[in-house]
Amino acid sequence: MGIFALFVRMKAAKKPTNALKIIMPPVFMSSGALMYVVPEFRLTGMEILEVVILGMLFSILLIKTSKFEIRENEIFLKRSKAFIYILVGLLVVRIGLKTILSATIDYGELSGMFFLLAFSMIVPWRIAMYLDYKQLYRQLHGQQ
Repeated sequence: MGIFALFVRMKAAKKPTNALKIIMPPVFMSSGALMYVVPEFRLTGMEILEVVILGMLFSILLIKTSKFEIRENEIFLKRSKAFIYILVGLLVVRIGLKTILSATIDYGELSGMFFLLAFSMIVPWRIAMYLDYKQLYRQLHGQQ
């Protein structure tokens, strides 16, 4: 999935973006929260806090490497060579954490933690992208 995300990201940089393309991935991903209906996947309050903080910290790397630019009177996501390395690095860290933590935490609970980790990374990243996009959109269309 990580490699797939890299290819999707590189392909997306070739086409202009819009607000829906930025907002919809976390909306679609949110349906995964239905896993918490099953008691096996539920987390304690402390686990939720730890995972959300870690996800938000990881999102900083994604936010720093996601910038937009205006080309041909359209808004495009600017390619960043660092983004690929950061995404691979985050993937390696997540796999390492999963390997280490699977010895002490139940599989279902660990799955719930890693879903929340991913969601906690994506939401702040996409919010930051949306705010950057809206700023460029206003600039492009002459709105204050």
